[in-house]
Amino acid sequence: MTAWTTTPITPDLVRGALDLVPTERGLLPQRLPARARAQVPDEQTAMAVAQPSGVRLVVRTAATQLELDVVRTTNSYAGAPPRPDGVYDAVVDGVLVERATAPGGDVLEIDMVTGARALRRGPVGTVRFRHLPPGEKHLEVWLPHTEITTLVALRADAPVSAAPEGAGPGGASRPVWVHHGSSISHGSGADSPSTTWPALAAALGGVELVNLGFGGSALLDPFTARALRDVPADLVSLKVGINVVNGDVMRRRAFGPALHGFLDTVREGHPEVPLVVVTALACPVHEDVPGPSAPVVDDGGVRFVATGDPADVPAGRLSLRATREVVTEVVRARQAEDPHLHLLDGLELYGPADAEEHPLPDALHPDAATHRLVAERFARWAFSAGAPFSAAR
Repeated sequence: MTAWTTTPITPDLVRGALDLVPTERGLLPQRLPARARAQVPDEQTAMAVAQPSGVRLVVRTAATQLELDVVRTTNSYAGAPPRPDGVYDAVVDGVLVERATAPGGDVLEIDMVTGARALRRGPVGTVRFRHLPPGEKHLEVWLPHTEITTLVALRADAPVSAAPEGAGPGGASRPVWVHHGSSISHGSGADSPSTTWPALAAALGGVELVNLGFGGSALLDPFTARALRDVPADLVSLKVGINVVNGDVMRRRAFGPALHGFLDTVREGHPEVPLVVVTALACPVHEDVPGPSAPVVDDGGVRFVATGDPADVPAGRLSLRATREVVTEVVRARQAEDPHLHLLDGLELYGPADAEEHPLPDALHPDAATHRLVAERFARWAFSAGAPFSAAR
């Protein structure tokens, strides 16, 4: 019979979260601090912030078996097929060795047409890893990027202790990379939490990831800018454009000043940190057609269409092509006084030819293979010798 050792889940075991909120059932990781969350104006952003993309338990242990009790919150969309269960990745010394899922949990029922939501409560579930390699190791348990996850209890068949702060496989301290973006940065379409494009790029670059990619919510919100300003960071990147278009939340007149203000706030906390601004990846439905996007739900799942009128673009309504023009203008104007500011054209990560070869399955979000493609291209652009992020490594 296995002799289990229970380890209290404390903040020093958790990386990638900006807050751990005590609840009646356990600790809820949040990716914005309390002050920012108090200013979140909508349920979509609140849900995205609570989904723990990039959040993981990081420990030292000789355990070969580990159990994690959790309460997950899954989403059910009216009229659409059930979504696959969220995945927990066990990464040992930098290598993915095992995946697992959790039973039970709460279900959030969402009507994407009306926006109506209802929560059904469910029981605590247990994630089980049974085949971890023997010997002392650096173990990361990545939480599902698509499921809100409350951490309840941690057990293993050997003692578990927190890994040194910032240490990666091998024990060396690694630079902290903070990234902010939209649902693609959040991980929509990725196979698992350690294979979103930011997670893969962080592994290739040998850095510690803090992922502030929020599905549907990369909208240049001041509360997000302040969170980026205040979080410790050696490297910062921002990917902006798509949510401003598919939410139809700004016109050209407001977008440029809003980006300036966002960058001003980030620079208050990180005046000389390498800062990369990434324009939008290719998205054929919105290249020349403004938002808002609208979901179409059928037996095949959910796909999105652009509902704006291209004739409105000359008057200031934003297409994706227009956002790239504005972002480029803003960054170029600032670079004369900010030698650590860099611009990356998102079409270098995923461009029109890629959209032909690797089309977006729902017209907005990439598949798992495209996450890997984007990660490899970003890592090569950012982390290679002499590249914008190379010096911090």
